[in-house]
Amino acid sequence: MGILENSQIVKNKIADATARSGRSLDEVTLVSVTKTHPPEVLHEAWEAGLRHFGENRSHELTEKVPWLAEKLGAENGIVWHYIGHLQTRQSQPIADFTHLFHAADRPKIISRLERQLAENGRSLDVLLEVNISGEASKGGFNCSDWENSLEQKQNILDAIKLVNGGGSQTAAGLMTMAPWGAEPDFIRTVFQRTRNLRDWLSQELELELPVLSMGMTDDFEIAIEEGATHVRVGRALFGDRQ
Repeated sequence: MGILENSQIVKNKIADATARSGRSLDEVTLVSVTKTHPPEVLHEAWEAGLRHFGENRSHELTEKVPWLAEKLGAENGIVWHYIGHLQTRQSQPIADFTHLFHAADRPKIISRLERQLAENGRSLDVLLEVNISGEASKGGFNCSDWENSLEQKQNILDAIKLVNGGGSQTAAGLMTMAPWGAEPDFIRTVFQRTRNLRDWLSQELELELPVLSMGMTDDFEIAIEEGATHVRVGRALFGDRQ
């Protein structure tokens, strides 16, 4: 099947998950994970009606954004998401092109982006990446015991204040990843605890944090049931990575 057919299957699953959880379909944004796929695939995805594209290699943005702007015009309606770990020296394309950065995982990258955005005269919505499962292989701020750890609570509070303190970035919410191959009940717990953390932060800071980026191809339905506003889906739309 092609991207159009695959996208309809994914959208139907999103609709079913929102219905099961008593949520509105317009509360959930499908982020099409286009990393490693060439610009021609993104063009096909755009023609299939997809508008939110997620990348995790900054150099790909420098190729794909201008290519699609030339093909489709600058006002093409594409919203660019950066969803992967970002090395500090590779941050310029994120400051140049993206609309939502899902992976703020340390103060250094937050501060560097602030300087670059200020130089560009751009603003950027930012999600704090949190590691709820405690897996050593997962990035993000350690929030594996946030309910009991004053240090973990303070670290994530300080990170949000840093994001909002410079003027070019706005903390919009949280992003997390569940462990690969975990049991559905454990995955659900990870997403529940992320939502609870977001709610606690929002109350503590008296701040709207509307975005929860949770769920990928194998678990996005559970994520939606637990409050995800953005789901990051690649394989179900495009097949295996190229």
